[in-house]
Amino acid sequence: MEISLTVNGTEHTTDVPDNSLLVEIIRERLNLTGTHVGCDTSQCGACTIHMNGRSVKSCTVLAGQADGADITTIEGIGTVDALHPMQEAFRENHALQCGFCTPGMIMSAIDLVEKGKPLDERSVREGLEGNLCRCTGYHNIVKAVLDAQDKM
Repeated sequence: MEISLTVNGTEHTTDVPDNSLLVEIIRERLNLTGTHVGCDTSQCGACTIHMNGRSVKSCTVLAGQADGADITTIEGIGTVDALHPMQEAFRENHALQCGFCTPGMIMSAIDLVEKGKPLDERSVREGLEGNLCRCTGYHNIVKAVLDAQDKM
């Protein structure tokens, strides 16, 4: 099957097997390795991206379902010289340790903030419950999201 999708502002057309997952296409065909595969069961959220403006776990989306979609990965939200406000907040609040969950956590957090509802500690924790971090204990992640909320 041939699919076309726009990833981080660049259009791509590629042939994919019918059973290919979107995360495989992003990582293996497009070499955007910031989208991580952590569990293969949609439990951890390390593969979270934005598809048509909403966060999704790319390990749960068949590549064919993304035909015509607008995809944003962690590589598409900021640069080394100009971090996205959420990336900056994670850095300033020491919201990462090993960094494995960080791309998915940031992508989910951006979507959470962009929904426009005022957030507090509880709503951030609930909003990120589909993303697992095995290092930080979440306290600084919550602080980072609340900090970024004021800057976004």
